[in-house]
Amino acid sequence: MIQEYLNSVEKFVVVGDRVLIKPRDMETHTRSGLVLPASVKEKEEIQSGYIVKTGPGYPIPNTEIEETWKGSTDTKYIGMQAIAGDLAIFLKKQAYEIEFENEKYLIVPHAAILLLIRDEPNT
Repeated sequence: MIQEYLNSVEKFVVVGDRVLIKPRDMETHTRSGLVLPASVKEKEEIQSGYIVKTGPGYPIPNTEIEETWKGSTDTKYIGMQAIAGDLAIFLKKQAYEIEFENEKYLIVPHAAILLLIRDEPNT
């Protein structure tokens, strides 16, 4: 399912501790079979979607002394738990919605993710 979205957003570079999420369909059914339209679900505080891309993680401050003769030093990062393909449950109010090629995506900070569901264990 997630593979069909990867081709169109392959050139996106997600920055820092953010993730790019393809939101799941908001229409759901109640236990009695009643269909709840997306407008009802929009008022909820949490949302779910599949992670398409992740940023490099949390940047670590450079503690080395700046010396011009050394040249530029590479930024180091603390990695994140989220990986592409995970189903993420996240706080909706911290997400930023964008549209690309008539598809909606959300940019979400890693700290706003409450739960990750992964089909395969991390190897």
